[in-house]
Amino acid sequence: MKVHEYQAKEILAKFGVSVQKGLLATTPEEAVSAAQKLERETGNDLFVVKAQIHAGGRGKGGGVKLARSTDEVRETAEAILGMMLKTPQTGPEGQKVRSVLIADAVDIEKEYYLGITLDRGRNQVVIMASTEGGVEIETVAEETPELILKEWIDPVIGLQGFQARRLAFGLGFEGKAFKQAVRFIVALYRAFEESDCSIAEINPLTLTTDGDVLAIDAKINIDDNALFRHADIAELRDKNEEDPLEVEAAEYSLNYVKLDGNVGCMVNGAGLAMATMDIIKIAGGEPANFLDVGGAANPETVEAGFRIILKDLGVKAILVNIFGGIVRCDQVARGVVQAATNVGISLPLIVRLQGTNAEEGRAILEESGLKIETATLFQEAADKVDEALSA
Repeated sequence: MKVHEYQAKEILAKFGVSVQKGLLATTPEEAVSAAQKLERETGNDLFVVKAQIHAGGRGKGGGVKLARSTDEVRETAEAILGMMLKTPQTGPEGQKVRSVLIADAVDIEKEYYLGITLDRGRNQVVIMASTEGGVEIETVAEETPELILKEWIDPVIGLQGFQARRLAFGLGFEGKAFKQAVRFIVALYRAFEESDCSIAEINPLTLTTDGDVLAIDAKINIDDNALFRHADIAELRDKNEEDPLEVEAAEYSLNYVKLDGNVGCMVNGAGLAMATMDIIKIAGGEPANFLDVGGAANPETVEAGFRIILKDLGVKAILVNIFGGIVRCDQVARGVVQAATNVGISLPLIVRLQGTNAEEGRAILEESGLKIETATLFQEAADKVDEALSA
C-alpha cells in the first residue's frame, strides 16, 4: 500500500527520523493558515507547496513550487489544487491533486539519496545510499553504478552500527552531520522493519547549511500482507489514488492489476496468470489485466471478475484459464455459465480447463448454449485467442 509524502513523514518521525516540517492543506485558505503557522514556529517566510499524489516526478510536472510569502502560497495552492498532474509515473492522463503539503523551505548544502528495500536475489534487506540525491536511483544505477553504496542486513542480527557508520562515512559526512546521518540511517531502518515496509526511500536526503541532516521528501510502501498488524497505517489508504477497477476487485478479494492490452484474462493462481499473459502475447495480443480469482473460485467471484474485465473498453476478447486443483473444473464451469448469463458477455470468450473434472467442466460449457470456445492445451487456447482477435 502506498501512502502520501506527508503521511510517510508522519510515520518516519515517530521512529526518530528527522523530516522537514510541513502541514497538509486541501484548500487555498488552509494552505495560507498552514504557512502562517509554520512562520510563527520557525520564523521562516519561505515555503514549498507540494502536490500530494502517489507518484514521483511531481516537480517536473509542476507540482512542487517555491512560495516567498503567504500571498504566493495562496496563488500557488490555487494553481496546484485540482490540477491533473502529469508525471512519468502517472501516465498521460495524469492524477488529480486533492491536497498539498505546505513545507518549511530549508537552505540546502548538499543532496543525497537513501533507500531501503528487499534484495530478492540475496533474500536480505539492502540499504542503498548515494551522493547523487535528487536524481532517480534507476538513472544513477544505469549511468554511474559505482556511486551507489550498499549494505546488506543479516535478518538474524539486524542493522549493525558499523554498517550505518560505513554508509555515513561513504557519503562524506563529517563531524556533527556524521553523527546525525548515522542516527538517521538507524531510525529509517527501524521504521522500515517495524512498519513492514516494502520500500522506504528518502530522495533527497539533505545536509542543510546549518549542518543538519534532514529528509526533504519521503516515500514508503507498506506490505499489504502485513496491514493486519497496522490498523493505523491501513486507515491512511487513499482510494482516490488507486485505479477504480483495482479498488472494486479488492472488495471481492480478487487480485487485479489493470494493463493496457486488448485481451482480458481470468486465472486461478499467480504463476498461471503470468503464463497466461505470456501466451496472450505469443498469440499476437496484449494482456489487458492480471486477474487471479484465487484457488477457491466460485460463481460470485467469477461474475465479479467478468464485470470488472468488461468495464475496460479496450478488451476485445476474454481468456479464462483454470487449473482444477483445490477447486473442481465442473464447479468453475457452472460459475462461468452463470456469470456469463448474468453479465451478458458479447465478446469472444475462450475457456481453458485442466485438472480435476476438466472433461465434465468442458461438457457443461459446450452444452450451455452460450458462445463459449473451450480449450484443453495452452497452444489451443492461444490459437483461439488469435482467431478471436483476427475476426
